[in-house]
Amino acid sequence: MTIRSLDQLMDLSGRTAMVTGGAGHISLAASQALMEMGARVAVLDLDEHACRQRVDELSGIKQGSAFAIPCDLKDEQATRQAVRETIATGNGLDILVHTAAYVATTQIPGWAVPFAEQSVDTWDAAMRVNLTSAFTMVQEGLEALNASGHGSVVFFISTYGLVGPVMSLYEGTSMNQPAAYAASKGGLLQFSRWLSTVLAPKIRVNSITPGGVWRDQPEPFHQRYKERTPLGRMAVEEDLKGAVAYLTSDLSAYVTGHNLVVDGGWTAW
Repeated sequence: MTIRSLDQLMDLSGRTAMVTGGAGHISLAASQALMEMGARVAVLDLDEHACRQRVDELSGIKQGSAFAIPCDLKDEQATRQAVRETIATGNGLDILVHTAAYVATTQIPGWAVPFAEQSVDTWDAAMRVNLTSAFTMVQEGLEALNASGHGSVVFFISTYGLVGPVMSLYEGTSMNQPAAYAASKGGLLQFSRWLSTVLAPKIRVNSITPGGVWRDQPEPFHQRYKERTPLGRMAVEEDLKGAVAYLTSDLSAYVTGHNLVVDGGWTAW
């Protein structure tokens, strides 16, 4: 019996990955991990300039390569075209990592406000980006992912897709937790489970649930969050690289339908 080495199991040379929300913080960790393992990475983001800046930033990594795919995930046809462009440029699609989302700090009307003031239009827009775009991209990339031989889909969820918000964390700050964020993340988690059985055995589908990530939040929130977290701190982007490396590579070749929680113990209480 031959057992591959860890280096061999982690090797993504020749594989093409698409990372949505590509100009964001978490996507930087994901893209770095994928490239360090040798993958070609399509960096997809709404902001074309930021998208190309991220590709320039990633160019310092010796392994792998990156290319920009600007796209508005609210637009179904643009999203499908972005997947087709990725497949054409990368000569296929092996990995899809979906990090794009309207998050609590997104600045749009009717979003991070008290529940009674949250708007249906904003709810709908969040669902399109956070959840519907994942449906569209997997559907459009299905043939290529099936043909890969290593098809892997990873969705980024949130602890608030697992549990309700602790609103006392936000007292005395301008921060809030939109209902659509939690609902879309919970839906994305269940969608990953659904896909994991329907698309098996050729495509593995898993999720990563990060805890709160440090973003210079107000100090009262920061202190309360740390006190409630067993590991005593908020996450940083580097904490997520190992999870991405594991679930996108053959390190997890027998893992599907799994939600890897990286929250410092937040949901263990």
